[in-house]
Amino acid sequence: MNTFVKKAGFAVMLTLGLSTFAMALPADFAEKMASPSRPQADKDRDAARKPMETMEALGVQEGWTVVDVSAGGGWFSTVLSAAVGPQGKVLSQFGARALQNNNGQAQRDLAASLGNVEPMFVPMAEMPAGTADAAVTALNFHDAFNFRGDEGATAFLADIFNVLKSGGVAAIIDHEGTAGAANNDLHRIPAAVVREYIVKVGFEIVTESDLLNNAADDHSLSSSDDSLGQATDQLLFIVKKP
Repeated sequence: MNTFVKKAGFAVMLTLGLSTFAMALPADFAEKMASPSRPQADKDRDAARKPMETMEALGVQEGWTVVDVSAGGGWFSTVLSAAVGPQGKVLSQFGARALQNNNGQAQRDLAASLGNVEPMFVPMAEMPAGTADAAVTALNFHDAFNFRGDEGATAFLADIFNVLKSGGVAAIIDHEGTAGAANNDLHRIPAAVVREYIVKVGFEIVTESDLLNNAADDHSLSSSDDSLGQATDQLLFIVKKP
């Protein structure tokens, strides 16, 4: 990660007086992460994905409305649900493809079990604009860039920008890649590319964190390679909509 950017981001955070970053998570957050009802496969990923530290970095507060972008299996939906508490709301954007499997029943069941999650089976472009306090996209942006190019990458982050309220924040997490490597095949993306598009769509970079870095991953293997154990070296940007 770029040390200058990380330091600059921290300075911006102090200058803007973002008190949200000092807010504590709900008292029962850790208890919910350890709950017997939470799948063991999800818990097994906690060491690498650091749910508590990631939520603290994003500054999530109880009562917020947050969006889980391209929610997939719902790992982050569960984490966000615990972070915003019963008075908050998680909009889990699964997209229309999820409806192809039993009309999205698995996603509906997950939402019902959490109580404060609403499954959304629409594209991000059709999500309600200006309604979210925060958003998370994890391990998705590389596909938008690698397979849909400039137009796809711009649209992906612009949709997140549009769903946020003014002052809203987002966490952009992805498998880090090396410039010049076959990142399409490796399902990775260099941090410099992500940074470029963050700025292009109008976000301010609050911080570029090394929280999810893993020095054991040298970026030479596919992000899905079994030897990595789902613990890739990951970039994490915290960004803000002005």
